[in-house]
Amino acid sequence: MAGLGLRGLRAWHQPVRRRRNDAVPRLRDRRLSRGKVMPATLKTALGEHWPEYLIEAWALGSFMVSAGVVATLLGAPDSPVHRAIAGATWRNVAGGVAMGLTAIALIHSGWGKRSGAHMNPAVTLTFLRLGKIRPWDALFFAFAQILGGTAGVLLVAALFGHAFTDPPVSYAATLPGPQGPGVAFSAEVVISAFLILILLSLSSSARFARFTGLAAGCLVATYITFESPLSGMSMNPARSFASAAPGMQWQYFWIYV
Repeated sequence: MAGLGLRGLRAWHQPVRRRRNDAVPRLRDRRLSRGKVMPATLKTALGEHWPEYLIEAWALGSFMVSAGVVATLLGAPDSPVHRAIAGATWRNVAGGVAMGLTAIALIHSGWGKRSGAHMNPAVTLTFLRLGKIRPWDALFFAFAQILGGTAGVLLVAALFGHAFTDPPVSYAATLPGPQGPGVAFSAEVVISAFLILILLSLSSSARFARFTGLAAGCLVATYITFESPLSGMSMNPARSFASAAPGMQWQYFWIYV
């Protein structure tokens, strides 16, 4: 999800004055967007933007730690939280609220504002397609997101053991529901497209840009509550990879790419 700020990037949920009121964040010193002064080589990109890459890894890693803990508490049969909340619907509501708040907190954190808190290769590639981020930066953002997310899942596995790695939690993997992979794929297309539409629409508005992070968190909460029974609610290839890789659950990974 979103924005850029501090010494390098400006948050995309914060409007940029005058001509810089773009749909996508820009570096105040223009280091991340395209142009003659932009880094054009791998070495320069790494040298100038490695802190932002690390922040992207931290952001999705933190999100996956939260997702893993929430999934274990709500999904593991022996969990007291699981037993206390009767019914899958109410557990979905609880999980949605928890993860929505997690997303909002990460997006609006100081580090999140600095890197943009994309946390999602789909968001990063959208910005690349719009010409708001250079190819090397997009590549390293996506790579960092994958590594960070996977590290987060491995950390939860080390902390919770079989309660997290065994069914029904299964590394918090995103899997199709009873309706099958076709429905799951279609649902992922719809929710991902709507997410990008909302984020770009809000972030391009000087009046509403500050609500972009809040909107992203609310969408995450809503989707987990109502859509997760169809596809597991991913919208994020790095998020799905992070759960699939440790558990070697590749059968349905194609749905989320």
